[in-house]
Amino acid sequence: MNKKERAKKILEILNTLYPEPAIPLNYQDNYTLLIAVMLSAQCTDARVNLTTPHLFQRASTPQEMIKLTPNEIEEIIRPCGLGPTKAKSIWNMSKLLLERFNGNVPHTFEELESLPGVGHKTASVVMAHAFHTPAFPIDTHIHRLAKRWGLSSGKNVQQTERDLKKLFPKRNWNRLHLQIIYFGREYCPARNHQPSQCPICNLNGIL
Repeated sequence: MNKKERAKKILEILNTLYPEPAIPLNYQDNYTLLIAVMLSAQCTDARVNLTTPHLFQRASTPQEMIKLTPNEIEEIIRPCGLGPTKAKSIWNMSKLLLERFNGNVPHTFEELESLPGVGHKTASVVMAHAFHTPAFPIDTHIHRLAKRWGLSSGKNVQQTERDLKKLFPKRNWNRLHLQIIYFGREYCPARNHQPSQCPICNLNGIL
């Protein structure tokens, strides 16, 4: 089974198991999605979902957010880790949205990545799920699974993103990144993995 054939079979399995995966973060609009994704860096989605209701009760728009101090934001988001850095980024990002984008979340990669605390992965999630633009957000879990499944030998997430974009049709990207995340959690964990019980790793030519 070559890499293209393997990718096609993997896509079939993922489409069967997760036909319509929902983004695992709770949000109300483009701004709250952006905040939630920023908070999810080095933090579980479950922890973010426990934290954001407290934050959004205080501030769910850029206008409300900049009325808080970074220290006040940090107090609320501390459970998500990296509190001082994330709080400063959220405050500065909100201020910049008001100054440059009339308080609206921009809808291009270039503009999103110009915002404080917004890297390519965060921008990719927002582009995919706020603006339905084809994107392939790569986190450490997808990077790990792509290597385990023989789809990429990338040394970093940038190379893995390029490899996966070549293997899978663009129309599948937005859904596929979520499918891989859910599959990794349920069937293909980093630790205590049992390949014989994994629908993908049990394929001929994977492991």
